[in-house]
Formats: sequence, C-alpha cells, structure tokens
Amino acid sequence: MRGSAFDELSFFAAIQGSGARALLIGRRALVILGLPVLTADYDFWLHSEDIEKLNEATRPFDLEPNRSPDDARRSGRYVLENDEHIDVLVSDSRTTVDGVKVRFEDLWSRRVSVDIGSAKVFIPSIDDLILTKRIAARPKDAEDIRLLERLKEAQDE
Repeated sequence: MRGSAFDELSFFAAIQGSGARALLIGRRALVILGLPVLTADYDFWLHSEDIEKLNEATRPFDLEPNRSPDDARRSGRYVLENDEHIDVLVSDSRTTVDGVKVRFEDLWSRRVSVDIGSAKVFIPSIDDLILTKRIAARPKDAEDIRLLERLKEAQDE
C-alpha cells in the first residue's frame, strides 16, 4: 500500500481553513496538551451541518468518507480513511455512562484554541474532555481522565 499525502500540520490547517466547526477529541487532543499517551488515529466531534466542509478540506489528503453526509447524519458518525483513520462524531449530543448529556454546542462554546505550528486546532476545555471520556468509559478513558485531572490541578496551582 502506498502511503497517503498526509502531513499533520497541513491537515490541521486545512480543517481550520475550511470553517468547519470541528473539535479534536480523544487521545490526540491529550497529545496536543502534552500528555504522555499513544494513539494512531484522530477523533473529531463535528457540527452536523459541516460534514461537507470537512470532507472537502480533507480531500487533498486522499481521505475517503465511508458514508454519505446524509447517512453520517442519520448514524451520528462516520470515518475518513486511507492509511490514516479519522473517526468523526456528528451527533448533536451524547450521554455519559452516568447520564450526563454532553452537547456539541456547549463544548464548542467553551472550546480552546491551540496553536500547532502555523495552524490552530480547537479542542474541548479540560473539563469537557473529561466529559467526552465518560461517554465510552473504557479502561483507557479512566486513565486519560486521571491524566486530565492531574493536568487541571497543575494548571490551577
């Protein structure tokens, strides 16, 4: 398999330039914050009206959506992939394992902008990242929450 024309900084700049309301979530957001975790993919929570914008922005990277925009809106998610893998959540809200409703609009209103080279990446606030980790609540999410809480404590000191 031939590798894709993928450069992370260019990828983030393309998303920023598209105007898509996209939040980087998952472990890649923790990496951006400087936390010592490993991940091989990207996870975004995207406003459902911006699927076409994101798809167009990622076309130069040969990323193909596995669903049409309408199918993605119905299912609440889709994947952009080639030898890279980008999970895209497009639902208006999700619920944590303990019943807390997490709304995209709320996370977007509290987003944090992080400069990565010549690009900006939007991520949820630390408290909101913790909420997103409580949606799936896998064992690795519990570890990620612990790291995020330690980072928050260090920032508050």
